[in-house]
Amino acid sequence: MPVINRIAEFHPEMTAWRRDIHAHPETAFEENRTADFVAKKLADWGLEVHRGLAKTGVVGTLKGGKAGPRTIGVRADMDALHIHEKNGFAHRSKNDGKMHACGHDGHTTMLLGAAKYLAETRNFSGTVHFIFQPAEENQAGGRVMVEDGLFDKFPADFVFGMHNMPGMAVGTIGMRTGPIMAAADNFELIIRGRGTHAAMPHLGIDPVAAAAQIIMGFQTIASRITDPLDSVVVSVTQVLAGDTWNVLPEEATLRGTTRALTPAVHATIAPLMKRIADGIAAANGCTAQLEHRIGYPATINTAAEVKLAAAAAEKVVGKARVDTDVTPLMAAEDFAFMLKKRPGAYVWLGNGPGEGGCLLHNPSYDFNDEILPIGASYWAALVETTLAK
Repeated sequence: MPVINRIAEFHPEMTAWRRDIHAHPETAFEENRTADFVAKKLADWGLEVHRGLAKTGVVGTLKGGKAGPRTIGVRADMDALHIHEKNGFAHRSKNDGKMHACGHDGHTTMLLGAAKYLAETRNFSGTVHFIFQPAEENQAGGRVMVEDGLFDKFPADFVFGMHNMPGMAVGTIGMRTGPIMAAADNFELIIRGRGTHAAMPHLGIDPVAAAAQIIMGFQTIASRITDPLDSVVVSVTQVLAGDTWNVLPEEATLRGTTRALTPAVHATIAPLMKRIADGIAAANGCTAQLEHRIGYPATINTAAEVKLAAAAAEKVVGKARVDTDVTPLMAAEDFAFMLKKRPGAYVWLGNGPGEGGCLLHNPSYDFNDEILPIGASYWAALVETTLAK
């Protein structure tokens, strides 16, 4: 596949960067070593380097060989996960309990590779901002960067992101117009009854029985209340109640996550959950208290920017290996906060079959170094085609 020759030349160098970052994972807002690594590389290549947004964020600014009015933002995430790595290779995590199990080490490396190449060639008109974001995993570093003035300090006409995707073949790139990843919220529901001896349940009010009915009731949101063509997930992932065998507890707690692809459906989930929980709890003589915590919005690509991304991808991997109508995922991505402020596109880069546990958020995951020049070439092609002279 026609990766850029110059980028292919420093593929071994990129592999060394990626493995160094993998060996030294840092979690949300603590990416100090990673940020130092990124900032030094960018400065060595002559980029203007800015630090401090969202604590550990780094932005490198590069102007093209000719002045131009347009500006593009390209983003990679830097943080790792709280996972104990099970791999035994030399570059396994040196920070116990922390691991690059989602490929952010590869994302950072590919964007660095593009920055190195573009700093050498500057074959574009205008300005590119390389955005290295902290805390994508659960802590909304993308939102914090926006709130800290990302697009005020670094104006961008559009912004682009990318994620590796196990299960997609190496040399393929996928995208779609509209929602590509879901909005994600968390919830906690406390059901209160009256405790009693388990042998005499008629003397109490059993919150556990009510909780079981509510769990099943929540599933009607997807199966009976919302349009079957709309994508909704309500998953109860924790059930907490009691601490012994022969006592009906005073309370039962349900925790979990909700997902939706469109803002309209997203807005309906919490009211529906409250209606179901209140009704079932009341029918059982209990009370229910729902706390629904808004998380990440849906990641929604804009049509014009998907066309730009597809054109760049076709230059690297060929038209036949670019899918512009991928099936969305119900996972979430905080690049969504940047897309709420600027038009743009988020794409998936094939990482291979995911064999041997090499799946996202798996303790045996490792980013596929074979795709580093593909991703870096995509970024470079995107900048050069979008900011063509």
